[in-house]
Formats: sequence, structure tokens, C-alpha cells
Amino acid sequence: MNPPQVSVTVARRRHILHLDLDAFYASVETLDNPGLTGKPVIVGGSERRGVVCAASYEARKFGVHSAQPMATAKRLCPGGIFLPLRMKRYQEMSGRVFDIYHREAFLDVTDSVRLFGMPVYIAGKIRSSVREETGLTVSAGVAANKLLAKIASDMNKPDGLTVVPPGGEKEFLSPLPVGKLWGVGKVTGETLRRMGVSTIGDLSGVPEDVLERKLGRNGVWLHRLSRGIDDREVESEREARSMGHEDTYPEDLTDMESIKAELLSLSTRVSARMRRNGVKGRTITLKVKYSDFTLVTRADTLNHPSDDGGELYRSVLALLPKTDAGKRPVRLLGISLSNLSAGEEGKAVYPADPGEQLSLFAGAIANIKAPAQPTAAPPSPSPEKREKLNRAVDRIREKFGDTGISPGASRAEVVELGRHAILRGWWGNPWGFESPLRHHDELFQGARRSSVAPFSFCGALRGLERETAAERVARNRATLRSPTGG
Repeated sequence: MNPPQVSVTVARRRHILHLDLDAFYASVETLDNPGLTGKPVIVGGSERRGVVCAASYEARKFGVHSAQPMATAKRLCPGGIFLPLRMKRYQEMSGRVFDIYHREAFLDVTDSVRLFGMPVYIAGKIRSSVREETGLTVSAGVAANKLLAKIASDMNKPDGLTVVPPGGEKEFLSPLPVGKLWGVGKVTGETLRRMGVSTIGDLSGVPEDVLERKLGRNGVWLHRLSRGIDDREVESEREARSMGHEDTYPEDLTDMESIKAELLSLSTRVSARMRRNGVKGRTITLKVKYSDFTLVTRADTLNHPSDDGGELYRSVLALLPKTDAGKRPVRLLGISLSNLSAGEEGKAVYPADPGEQLSLFAGAIANIKAPAQPTAAPPSPSPEKREKLNRAVDRIREKFGDTGISPGASRAEVVELGRHAILRGWWGNPWGFESPLRHHDELFQGARRSSVAPFSFCGALRGLERETAAERVARNRATLRSPTGG
């Protein structure tokens, strides 16, 4: 079928599409299990502490929505079908979908209409392709800018297509609640409500200088959006502004040792992700959410970019006293790096010297203050050696999974679990082959000299399955209570 002919006037207008997968996680679950079709499907964490990540439209009729506590969702929808997350499957399906429209939720098709037809025709073809190739549905919005297209894509879900015609922007926006606009959150929404503003039409009638006095620069921005003005370009490739990880725990963390153990695990995972993506960061942010859901963040900026887990861990330990962690129960911890820059490819990877055996422990905790011990702490390695160590750890994880080598919560755990790992084989080897690493006795004596060791070979004892946050916390607590660490 040939696309319809387009006039030169239409081709010169700006045409933006926004494509949004409908209840994505829940839709994937229904696709894989057709017996769930038409039923209230809710995907998320555990009932006790988790939150809703996606809800089918049948579940949304009961008031269930994303980011809601799972316990609340179960109360609202007791007959719902509650399913755990399957991130690998969602990532697989997401990749297939984005391959169809070139990895962008927003598409600027201004220069494509002469070749492929009207924007609504292009949107229809993309939606049909996604359905035919994946079985999933996509809702689309077609408009003159990103704001209008985004709002339009949400108007007729699921499997909807909404077009905002040129000249119809005011009519489209005016009756909508002001919360539909980017930048209107809880605080701003409350300020606008006190001003008598409830719809976008109300907002467009407020003078710009009044909004600026009340809301600062954000007021000027919202005034433009309320009139349908959004000149932002669609970015074909968007660099990440930050990278991080966070964990919500099945039980509140109350003691500092458990909190530090979790921060060590987070530091290790964040730094590994940075290295996988070839970036380093300077600004480190610690995120702490207490049991009453109060959230605080604390940040520090290094004098140089880094992707080293040890350096990251030391920095968050320095930020920890600026929070109430250890005094108030902690529900969630998170670490992120921002102010990113590309890693120096020519300097980041150091070729391994086949005749040199690097200690996994010596110096990897440089500058961490440890209790006084008879034996002095090992010297700090050079940046080149630290890079070698990080790359070696990354390769182990790539081959044997995250638990092939994992953070140790204490010296005792590293020494005791490490010795078992030697007996049964390194790197999660369950067949008892002799360790391919040399000098392991010396290595573990080095570990004994350290108050905290960054890595332990725990894969042999637990298999290569991925540890959950609950399993890791339980293991760390058990180790810390034991006088021998066993």
C-alpha cells in the first residue's frame, strides 16, 4: 500500500509522534500467558514491602496504579493476579519494540511525511508493526510538539491513537487538569490550587509575571506549556545524566553494620555498571528512605571522575553520618553517580601481565580507617593496578554471574567463605577443581589484615543464582553475629 500524497504546506509543519507501550509489564505477562487476558494483572514487588510496577487496565478500574504499595493494591483489588517482576523478559521485549521505531519514544517525522505519508499514517504503521511482530499494543499521540504528543498518547489508552490538529492546541489543552503538564508535582500543584488554578485553561489565563513571582522560572515555563508552546527538539541519542542502583529491603535496616554492608554491595554494582558503559562520574549521591517513607539525599563531588567501587564506597561512608541511618530504621538505600564523562579508553584498560598475580584484597580498601591491629594495612595500589583489579572482577562476573564474586560484609566472611571456595573451586566452580589462582594462602592472609574486604568468592557456596536483597541482608547479618564469621 502506497502512502497518501502530502502537500508541501503539510510537509513543512513540525510533526511529532509519541509512542507509549500500554501497561508494558502486565501486557508482557498476558502475552506469555493468554489465560490472563481480561483479568486484573498486577506486577511488582512483594506484598509486604514492594510497590506496583505495572497494572493492567482491568486492575486500574479498582484504583491500582504504578508506584503504589503492593499492600494497598491488594486491599483495593483482592481478586487481582499478583506477579513478580521478570526483568530479563521485559528487556527482551522492550528491545524488540524499540528496534521497530529506532529506540525513541518521541519521533520527529517532519522530514519523513513526503516519503512515508501523513503523520497519522506513519503512527498507524508503527503501531501495526509492533502488534504484528510482538503481540503488544502501543498508544500514540500525533501533534506539533513533544508536550502535546505526550499528552495525546495518554488520552485513549489502551491501543489508542489521538491527533491534535494544527490550530486545535488550545481547545485540546484547556479542559485538562493542570497536573497533566510537565513540572506540576505535588508542591506546585498545591500552590496553583491555592491560586484557583485547576485546569490548563485556568493556568493559561494567569499573567506570566504572576506565575514567575509565585513559582520562579518554572512559572514562566508552565505559562508557555499551558498555551501549547514547546520548542524542544527530539533528541535522537540522549546521554545518561546519572547512573545508580537502589534497593528496598524486606525488613528495615537498623544497625550500622548491615547498612554499611548494603552500601558496599550497591557501590560494587554501580561501579561495575559504570565500567560496562564506559563512563566515570564525579558527583556521588547517597539516597536514604526511612521506614516512615521520609526520603533524604546527600551528595559529594570528587576532584576527579571515577568508576572505582572502593572510592565510591569510601565516599558514601563519609556521607552516611549526615543522615539518620542507624538512628532511624532504613527502608531503602541508593547510590548514584552524576556529572558523567566518557572513560579514557586509552588509559582505562591495562593489559594484564601474565607473570603477575594481583591480590583481590590488598589495598582495595585504601584510606578506610580500621580498628588498630597488630599488622599494618596493606599499601594502596596504583591506579593502574586498581583498574586491572576492577577489570578482572568484571570478567569474573560476566562469566559466572554476579555471585561469582560478590561484596563481603566483613573480614570474617571473606576469610571463612573464601577458604571454602578454595576447597570447592574458585569462581563458583562446584566440581572441586583446584584453584587456578596462585598464592591463595597469601591472599587470605592479606584479607585478615583488612577490616573490610571488597570481594569474596561466595558463588561456590550459593551457586550462581542471583541473590535478592533479602538473601544478602540475611547472610550479612548472620555473618556479623557469628564470632567466627562462618
